[in-house]
Amino acid sequence: MLKNLFLKYLQFEKRFSENTIKSYKNDLYQFSDFIERNFKEIEVHLVNEKIIRAWIVSLMEKDFSTLSINRKISTLKTFFKFLLREGHINVNPMDKVISPKNAKKLPNFVEEKQINNLLDDYSFGDDFAGIRNKTIVEMFYNTGMRLSELIGLTNQSLDFHGGTIKVLGKRNKERILPLHSSFLKSLRKYISIRDQEFINLDHEYLFVTDKGNKLYEKFVYRIVNKYLNMVTTIEKKSPHILRHTFATHLLNRGADLNAIKELLGHANLSATQIYTHNTFEKLKTIYKQAHPRA
Repeated sequence: MLKNLFLKYLQFEKRFSENTIKSYKNDLYQFSDFIERNFKEIEVHLVNEKIIRAWIVSLMEKDFSTLSINRKISTLKTFFKFLLREGHINVNPMDKVISPKNAKKLPNFVEEKQINNLLDDYSFGDDFAGIRNKTIVEMFYNTGMRLSELIGLTNQSLDFHGGTIKVLGKRNKERILPLHSSFLKSLRKYISIRDQEFINLDHEYLFVTDKGNKLYEKFVYRIVNKYLNMVTTIEKKSPHILRHTFATHLLNRGADLNAIKELLGHANLSATQIYTHNTFEKLKTIYKQAHPRA
């Protein structure tokens, strides 16, 4: 059988792993079963792009993911390329088959009401850890900075007079972010209690651990995860979610996309445009709820 010849080719010539070959085998037998059920007995050289497209549609109807379908298409491409090379077919039907585009995963974000509940109504505590934790969460939400950028902040990063903070982003690119007056007060309060807690710090980092050391990623992640758990049920509750939340909320309230790009430190606008999808989804929801004929 041609399928067996193909699998041996994968094993001995391509030297694919056992698991990869098993995956190819499953895809091919799934395709064969579809042909037998819908087209009875058909020679391999009679398989055309219409039959293959019909199989793809059947997979979509069974709710296979785009990623899974594209993997199966890749299997067929390799299979028919092998058959063409070996002279079993004269035309490759896969030349006219276009793979479906992988759906872009929209970034998760926390709703405005949930963020406001967390920052306005929840008590973080009045000790050093509580004030630091709230200030960290506020810093992420107020600036949209990355985790690595927050960890790298120093006392010199802050300009209280100008109401800004300097961030060192990817590829050592600096950007200056605005801070509103109420958050500047929170920062002053944090710095004051930090300096009382740790009188002789031997470094200039803005945020510190419970022992006065420089922050590290897992430490910050645990803080953000802990407090987001109290207000949202979204699957991921990380510092990056607060970055997504910052951008989405700005866009929802009419901020210019180019301005958001600069605030996030994106190299190009295409990276920022993903947030427009969230905004559009919100508009669709509002439309369905509000329009009398929706």
